[in-house]
Amino acid sequence: MSKPNVIIILNDDMGYSDIGCYGGEVETPNLDRLAQNGLRYSQFYNTARCSPSRASLMTGLHPHQTGIGVLTYDMGPEGYAGNLSEDCVTIPEALKGSNYRSYMSGKWHIASDLKKPNGAWPIERGFDKFYGTIIGAGSFYHPNTLTRGNENIEHEAVEDPAFFYTDAISDQAARYVHEHQEGHADQPFFMYVAYTAPHWPLHAHPEDIAKYKGRFDAGWDTLRQERLGRLVKAGLLDPSWKLSPRDETQPPFTEAENREWLIRCMEVYAAQIDRMDQGIGRILKALEETGESDNTVVIFLSDNGGCAEDIPENVDPKQLVEQLMIAQYKTRDGRDVRIGNDPSIMPGPEDTYQSYGTAWANLSNAPFRYYKHWTHEGGIATPLIVHWPEGIADKGGIRHTPGQLPDLMATILEITGAAYPETRNGVAVPPCEGASLVPSFTDPTATRKPLFFEHEGNAAVRDGKWKLVRNYPADWELYDMDADRTELNDLAALHPDRVRDMAAMYDEWAARCGVIPREKVLEIMKNAGEPAFWEDEDA
Repeated sequence: MSKPNVIIILNDDMGYSDIGCYGGEVETPNLDRLAQNGLRYSQFYNTARCSPSRASLMTGLHPHQTGIGVLTYDMGPEGYAGNLSEDCVTIPEALKGSNYRSYMSGKWHIASDLKKPNGAWPIERGFDKFYGTIIGAGSFYHPNTLTRGNENIEHEAVEDPAFFYTDAISDQAARYVHEHQEGHADQPFFMYVAYTAPHWPLHAHPEDIAKYKGRFDAGWDTLRQERLGRLVKAGLLDPSWKLSPRDETQPPFTEAENREWLIRCMEVYAAQIDRMDQGIGRILKALEETGESDNTVVIFLSDNGGCAEDIPENVDPKQLVEQLMIAQYKTRDGRDVRIGNDPSIMPGPEDTYQSYGTAWANLSNAPFRYYKHWTHEGGIATPLIVHWPEGIADKGGIRHTPGQLPDLMATILEITGAAYPETRNGVAVPPCEGASLVPSFTDPTATRKPLFFEHEGNAAVRDGKWKLVRNYPADWELYDMDADRTELNDLAALHPDRVRDMAAMYDEWAARCGVIPREKVLEIMKNAGEPAFWEDEDA
């Protein structure tokens, strides 16, 4: 068997239970097909935030070891420089020694300089071809920093009235498959497809939105319960685990105001994921057309849990661009973009800029608590699908082995036979922090070493069935994940010795990996004018 191709598909701000094969209402036939013929992991974790997750995935390290401790802002210390460090190795760099070509289509978001290469752009970090955005988010009709190779090509979106970023990412990825077959069929390839869907703004095609008319009319309370039932029926969750309560800041759906607008927000969000799945179908078709389906490993996951951020009304567009640099505030034909969650404006078109809010994020992360930013299950649990016809015999299998992002580098190295470099440009690099998932392909009982998480003071340790977790600045909580994965019964008071021991494990890891105390991070963020203007600094 020749060396396998590898495709990682990462999407943006999607909850654990949104897609069909993880209990959701969104129609995702192509992802469902991958799951039915591959493996689904029930306890795989990201880092709770976009840039850190991308840095960790690409390097096999914890984000603080890569220079991306929070986001792509320079916060001073080495682990918070906001720019992918020169002293770490990316997946495409590691694969070069094994004759792989590497391609990327989509969102990068691990470089601090958005205007010119600075040592951290994709082409500089091992990719042979790149099409996508350097920035973290923005309009799907007119994305900032649209780039091919190292050249800005934002004009292409302006000149093409049919341009839509999700489609562009999919179509470029499918073209890469064909181009590789035409020009480099004697080499294996690695491809990273990084969608911005379903990250805000809520932009979608009318025909995709129309598919979900009425799908969410029952509201978040009923739908959260229904999702839990489907997850249990699928074997992804234990039937003894209870649904977490509705977020206490949100009303019962029957008492919510502006329900027509709220339902439309979720319909657009679903349409964003649907459009992504359609594009994944085109990528899979390209693999079939080139005869590469059986020998290609396809991995799908999300970068963090569903996002509870509300974009306030009456935001100064210049603030959006100059402070956050995330969006064009004019449409391609010159109209003002109406920024903010104004219930009198239905989301979807190019001249809107909205988010779906806390209550729907609570649904996206069902049955878990909390959201993107937090290290409770709602913030870090992601669907993970691994599909590889030539390497996985247990079609439709489910794996409950816990894992996290650095494991993907270790897995890819084992699958491809590539070596993890000890140095980069003559400088020693940290060893890979991940554990390969390959043993779990054949052994559903495979276990692994403890997992660690930290984001802006929110932190967690997962050691076997035990999880120690805290929301900054609160105390540590302790959960038995075999009995209570929805984190409803805090056992910290009953097991003080275990809390002490696991907290010591965390402190040792944090010191080794360069985690900075939250108080210091807040001070740096305030001095830099961060965080993003719609976030509560203490959230």
